Amino acid sequence: MSSKVFFASARSRYGNNLTSKLERLFDAVGLGDLIDEKDFVALKMHWGEAGNIAYVPAPLIVTILRKIEKAGGKPFVTDTNTLYKGSRRNAIDNLSTAYANGFAFSNTGVPVIIADGLFGQDFVNVKIDGVHFKECKIASAIYNSQALVSVAHFKGHEATGFGGTLKNIGMGCAASSGKQNQHSDVKPGVKKKLCVGCGTCLKKCPVDAISLNDDKKAVIDKKKCIGCAECTVACRFNAIAINWKTDLKLMNEKMAEYAFAAVKGKTEKSVFFNVIMRISPDCDCFDFNDIPIVPDIGIAVSRDPVAVDQASVDLVNKAPVVPGSALGDSPDCKDKFMTLHNTDWSMQLDHAEKMGLGTRDYTLVEIN
Repeated sequence: MSSKVFFASARSRYGNNLTSKLERLFDAVGLGDLIDEKDFVALKMHWGEAGNIAYVPAPLIVTILRKIEKAGGKPFVTDTNTLYKGSRRNAIDNLSTAYANGFAFSNTGVPVIIADGLFGQDFVNVKIDGVHFKECKIASAIYNSQALVSVAHFKGHEATGFGGTLKNIGMGCAASSGKQNQHSDVKPGVKKKLCVGCGTCLKKCPVDAISLNDDKKAVIDKKKCIGCAECTVACRFNAIAINWKTDLKLMNEKMAEYAFAAVKGKTEKSVFFNVIMRISPDCDCFDFNDIPIVPDIGIAVSRDPVAVDQASVDLVNKAPVVPGSALGDSPDCKDKFMTLHNTDWSMQLDHAEKMGLGTRDYTLVEIN
């Protein structure tokens, strides 16, 4: 049985702007009907690393927050601490980044809560019957909320092909140790012929697993490596690579199982938005964002997290490539995320479907 995915185009005009379309999407998916009076509603988003400006802008988030409040809920904006070095690794830095990027109380009217606490140690063990996990470490503020609204910026991702709803709730709702458990099979290696010994990867590694040998070549200590894959993007010389075909299958499946755990107990009170705009080739976790690979498409929403990701991929793959972007040399590519990152993005969707999280079969209902 197919799931409904509601969609509004990014095309706007006087009297029909994107925020008004977003309000209609909210009503179409029936989000207001899922919220009971005084429900705590976690709006899970990614407000971007400092220096990145591709994340979902505050006015769209505020539109959803006001609709939640009108339905009787008590919303808060939330995300978790990161595994890698950056501006969001602990709650203080994470909050400061959220405020700097436009999500202070003065802008949104609701608090920002770091869901897994000061250092990522505030979580609840959620039991599941997964292939890889029997329990998952879900951030407590998200677990303890009565309802979950995921608002994901849909974009490329170096390890999962794309980052959308499943990544926003699977990786994004996990405490730091849960993120590490999902990454544990990803072990990059150094191509010595390409390494120039610049040391950039050393600075990016959160656990000091990389050093330079006597030949000034990077060496990765596999025992220390936690598989965050930050070094692969930090290297400007393509000298650090991952065994994409084997390691990433496990990571994608683990992420799908964490997504299942994140909504357990609130599947009937969860809704998933994908903002398919400013579609950058890489994750918002980096302190930069490249130009979009395709033009702005719009916003999709569903009660089915698998269906909304599948629909979003299909919409991106139908769109024309932006000249001069990371896909500029492949204007006729049929699978844009596979072309970008050489990884099979369908792995996360397949496993999520097998877990019973949703279906890849969907009906697109346009709301304009």
